[in-house]
Amino acid sequence: MNFENIIVRKMTATFFTTMMTSMILAFWYMSAATNEEPSYQRGESFLGWTFLYTLYVGAVVLVYGNLVSGVIEYGQKKGFIKHNWLYVLCHGLFGLLFGFLFKESGLAVTGMAVAVLYALIDRWMCARENDSVSIKLLFLSPILAGGLLWGYFQIVSEPMPPFTAVEAIEFAAGGDDSVVAAFTKKASIWKGRIGGYRVERETSAREIGREKYIITFTERWDKGLEKGSWIWTYEVERDSVSAKSGKGTAPPYAN
Repeated sequence: MNFENIIVRKMTATFFTTMMTSMILAFWYMSAATNEEPSYQRGESFLGWTFLYTLYVGAVVLVYGNLVSGVIEYGQKKGFIKHNWLYVLCHGLFGLLFGFLFKESGLAVTGMAVAVLYALIDRWMCARENDSVSIKLLFLSPILAGGLLWGYFQIVSEPMPPFTAVEAIEFAAGGDDSVVAAFTKKASIWKGRIGGYRVERETSAREIGREKYIITFTERWDKGLEKGSWIWTYEVERDSVSAKSGKGTAPPYAN
């Protein structure tokens, strides 16, 4: 058995263990925190929590888990560990130890379970080293499981509330530093005086598709014979806003 095969086996075991553990923890959290999580798009929340757990679980398994596993496997090669069940047990004990280092019983139990899963996958792959099909299926199984769980949470989610023109206008107007921040946050016209100029600011919305809007901000001003206008147009959807066009000249009172 060459060193390259060992690295591939350890990394595959790391990937499988990290992904499965993270998805189990995310599923447990999502199921236990139903009242705290949004009731819609729960599949997206599941993926987010899975990614977060992956960062922590992956780091521990990649560094601590593989270091410990390498030492245990070296002991097995030297004849100190003669049985696979003992190989798995040693992994479990070191996983338990990791939790005890932080004086957290829950972390200790989780660490032991993760370590045992890693060891079982490692031994399974070692026994099927020449079976590339089984190894590929093992590698793909967390991806399939993640897709199924994402689908489950999406199905049990409530439909998203409609994205209205009012929300689109508020989204387009942005923060206080936006060039259109002074406009009304609903489809209407504001009239007033600024620096001696008569000013008219109009906000309008036009739906061009399902929950997709063109938001237009138009500002007109005049003072005697002096007059002008400028227009800003945005295309807005629930999760995105992009400037479509801007034309005209800035009002003389803008600065």
